[in-house]
Amino acid sequence: MAKGNMGEQTRFWTQGQIDLQHALDRIREVARRDKDERFTALWHHVYNVNRLRQAYFALKRNAAPGVDEVTWHSYGEMLEENLKDLSARLQRGAYKARPVKRVYIPKPDGRERPIGITALEDKIVQRATVEVLNAVYEEEFLGFSYGFRPGRSQHDALDAATVAIEQRKISWVLDADIKGFFDTIDHDWMMRFVEHRIADRRVHRHIKKWLNAGVLEDETVRTVEEGTPQGGVISPLLANIYLHYTLDLWAHSWRKHKARGEVILVRYADDFIVGFQYKDDAERFHTELGERLKKFNLSLNEEKTRLIEFGRFADANRRGRGEKKPETFNFLGFTHACAKTRNGKFCVLRTTMAKKKRAKLADLAEEMRRRMHHPIRETGEWLRAVLDGHYLYYGVPRNGRALSAFRYHIYMLWRKTLRRRSQKHNRITQSYMEKLAQQWLPPPRITHPYPHVRLKTS
Repeated sequence: MAKGNMGEQTRFWTQGQIDLQHALDRIREVARRDKDERFTALWHHVYNVNRLRQAYFALKRNAAPGVDEVTWHSYGEMLEENLKDLSARLQRGAYKARPVKRVYIPKPDGRERPIGITALEDKIVQRATVEVLNAVYEEEFLGFSYGFRPGRSQHDALDAATVAIEQRKISWVLDADIKGFFDTIDHDWMMRFVEHRIADRRVHRHIKKWLNAGVLEDETVRTVEEGTPQGGVISPLLANIYLHYTLDLWAHSWRKHKARGEVILVRYADDFIVGFQYKDDAERFHTELGERLKKFNLSLNEEKTRLIEFGRFADANRRGRGEKKPETFNFLGFTHACAKTRNGKFCVLRTTMAKKKRAKLADLAEEMRRRMHHPIRETGEWLRAVLDGHYLYYGVPRNGRALSAFRYHIYMLWRKTLRRRSQKHNRITQSYMEKLAQQWLPPPRITHPYPHVRLKTS
């Protein structure tokens, strides 16, 4: 009997998933067919219990609780009852957004980084909302936008930038930085942008609730008049919507109608680069970009925004003028430099950013001190996971030397830690450390294909 009930529940769950997908497919088809369609009835897709359940299971299970002090596990003890109650409140308008709990974590340079922790039910509803709205906006967003979108990753953005610079007529790169973007988003403009495609007032009301929920810090709730909720599941989508209308559409039109030569743009959230064939195009774009952003309560951080000569002809042109080799730029954790392959062909060399590597090693050194007296096996398994994760992100072609250097620094940190805890240093011999490294520190490996292979270009 129990097995029969379990089979029935499985079939019910599978059918529910199919129904959810069909609903999104219908929304997606309308959004694709009619770019001027404004969606008037979306909220019932959000408060569907099946969708809320799906959103719940997509959350991180061991995440810290928000102001409600409710964990994923405690909420799941009466999951169906809780989801039905949540659905009912969403349907009748009784749901209330909770303030985001702000905590601070130390940075390697001594400063502190603020982290926002959202209440569990807010996470559930926001994730369900994102699923529904993505069906609309994935038909709206432009191709050079990569951040926090389904089926797109940081490496897709990195490869797109690399291939464009290598294969297009790009000689100048604007490495742009928006000053405090997530903290300066204007709420009124945000809602006006949402209303371009979403006419369902219930969606509007709940987005406003999250924007205005405030921040709990030192037992005091502080209202927030601009910016998106830090740590909120919906924040990345709202950021993409904001930049779609303030930057993407404008930049796409600019390169079509104002540029004299080729222009490429790659954006991941608020981090973006723009490549140009001609310097005068780059300078005009830079000036007009600042003016454009100012209209929407945004501004460029001019200290971090740079226009550099970069591309296949940059080195020769600079040598001809008696100047030094081309400058580099940083994008998504990698330093990009002009280089050549063994065959003498121009390529973009991507290496791990020194700043990122130093920060990571500082964090690891602190953690190694904390784990000083842990068993060798436990520390070894942890370090193996650290290196595997590092290779998974930074293991791009031609970055092998930086990967090897990172592994060597971890090797030396471990050796230093073991020597500190050992009363007799001579026990920690070179051969002993080599055995540990061979067992627990995996060798560097390239985990990503060449950019043109991933993008399937020639």
